[in-house]
Amino acid sequence: MWSYRFVTIGALLITCATPLAAADFSDPSWPCIQRKVDRLSPGLMWPAPLEEMALEGDRDRAADELAETLALRRVDLDSARAEVESFADSQGHDQALMGEVFSRVFDTLSHRRTRIIDGIGKFSLSQIALSERIDGARAEMDAQMATDSPDYDRVDALEEQVDWDQRIFTDRQRTITYLCETPQLLEKRLYAIAQMLHEAGQPDGG
Repeated sequence: MWSYRFVTIGALLITCATPLAAADFSDPSWPCIQRKVDRLSPGLMWPAPLEEMALEGDRDRAADELAETLALRRVDLDSARAEVESFADSQGHDQALMGEVFSRVFDTLSHRRTRIIDGIGKFSLSQIALSERIDGARAEMDAQMATDSPDYDRVDALEEQVDWDQRIFTDRQRTITYLCETPQLLEKRLYAIAQMLHEAGQPDGG
């Protein structure tokens, strides 16, 4: 049952990654083709209710160290799996314990993801403001040139401003694909970590 649920959730995450399924225009400040999801729910990734588990001493430190390691994006999933297996071998194949580790990883990565989403929103608003500034400058240039005696000094200054702002806008826009992919990559990592921890929590280790 749990493995079926993991497969279903995994398929949902992959589907939401595609442009046709993900486009969401309900938030005009959201620049990504991926659908905006402000907050994640651990219940969508862990196949049982998560209850806080009181850990002490070495076990608590080991759980913290594992959670910190799993939250690092530079740690690839194969290395993460090896860390999980080593932890389970030393601390026991305990589903509640693995759920506690996942909860700690989730708290770290979901908080990081929220900061990134907030940053994307601020980035988008700054791009919108810059676009409006460019449009306003162009409109003023057109208005100046439509008069009988254009202020050519002003037109030159506006043209220089537009060129500079357009360059900044374009350079920033090149980063948007990477920015938009980051929350999704964190979601996929959380899902993969949930799978490996749940498997390690089985009595037979998988």
